[in-house]
This record gives sequence, C-alpha cells and structure tokens, in this order.
Amino acid sequence: MAERVQFPSVSGESLAGLVDLPEGEVRGWGLFSHGFTLGKDCPAASRICKQLAREGVGMLRFDNLGLGDSEGDWGNGSFSHKVADTVQAARFMAASGRPVELLVGHSFGGAAVLAAAADIPEAKAVATVAAPYDPSHVEHQYDAVVERVIAEGEAPVTFGDKALVLRREFVEDVRRAHLRDCITTLRRPLLVMHSPTDNTVGIANASEIFRAARHPRNFVSLEGSDHLLTAPGQAKRAARIISAWADQYLAL
Repeated sequence: MAERVQFPSVSGESLAGLVDLPEGEVRGWGLFSHGFTLGKDCPAASRICKQLAREGVGMLRFDNLGLGDSEGDWGNGSFSHKVADTVQAARFMAASGRPVELLVGHSFGGAAVLAAAADIPEAKAVATVAAPYDPSHVEHQYDAVVERVIAEGEAPVTFGDKALVLRREFVEDVRRAHLRDCITTLRRPLLVMHSPTDNTVGIANASEIFRAARHPRNFVSLEGSDHLLTAPGQAKRAARIISAWADQYLAL
C-alpha cells in the first residue's frame, strides 16, 4: 500500500511523494532520496522502499524539483536545493506523526542524505547505495555541455529520456559541495553499500566514504549489481540488508 502525499519545496513548489506503508507492525519510518534525475518511481527507489515497507519500515520517496509529479523546473534546482528538500521531506513526515529514523539514498541521493543528516535530528541511521564521495562526480553526465553552460549560463541537455535545462548555478553549486566534514561529523551509524562492478560511480567512492566515516560504520559489497539496481532481485536484496542492519537502531 502507498499513500500519495505532497509537501512544499524550500522554493515553494509542491513536491509529490509516496509513503510506502508497512503491511504489519511498524518498526519505524524512513526517507529515500533518489539519484540524479531518476525520480521516486525508478526501480531503485520503488523496489527498495516497497521491500522495506514489507519488513515494517514505512518509507517516503519523493520526486525532486521538476521531476516526475513534482512542480517546478529541474534547472532551478541544485545539490544544495536537493539537500534542503530532503530536510523538508523529513519535517513533513515528523509533522504527520511519522518521524524519520532511517535515511536511505541512492547514487546522487546518497550524497544528499549524508549532507542532510545533520539537519534531521530524529534520524538514527544512514544508508547509502552507490553514492559518490564527491557530488561533483555527477559532472561526467553532462561534461559535453558544461563549458557552454559556464559561458552562456544554461544549455539544454538530455539524460536518458529526459530533456532538461542545465544552468550555471547548478554546476557551480555542485562543484562547491564537499561531503568529508558531513561524513566525519555524522554521529550516526552508517551503512555504505556499493557494487564492485558499478561502471557509473566506481567503488572507490565507497572506500572514500567509509574511510572518512567514524564508527559505527559498515560496508556491504553488492556484487553482481549494476549502478541502477535494475536486474531482478538486486534492489530487493539491498533493502533486506538495510532492514537487517537498521533493526537495532530502529528499536532504540
């Protein structure tokens, strides 16, 4: 079961989300942050959240600015905007009586939850899946147009089936973003998950995140998985690992 919700972005637009509801006893509530331009209905977001809900952890997943069912223009967002809206999503859940205890982020969303955690005091644990250590790693997805964007202020760019506008403010913002301090001062249990055959965000990123983190920290290799966790069973497996790992923290 899923509950459709809406809440305001920090810039005022309405963001669309789904809360995957636990089927039985509620062990806790969590928040999922999706990858770069993927949205709440991408396989990683949908399958991980649904499986966690089956195991008693209700999960909010939402479309970032200008993606999926959310209002606004993606080009007006940035990494900082994504982080701020992740905090907004947690506040929405808290206001509805479902405080977010578990943060889960995939790819670019993994970087976002690491940066957002400090402003979500009720969060007890953080899990990343295929996350970059440096958010500017995402620049390789638009490197063909980045110089034009810097020179002219914006340029059209296509990501898969999405035609979007990339703006200078996004490029400059993501280049300023650094996660080391966020990770070293996380003060929460951290689970780092990554595939050694990830050809989009290499596993060296997981090593950097893990080295920067303080205990308690765990690393799980998602051998056989691709970056998007699209093959049958990959996202479900990741969710089961997250569920088992988070159990002791959700019970506190």
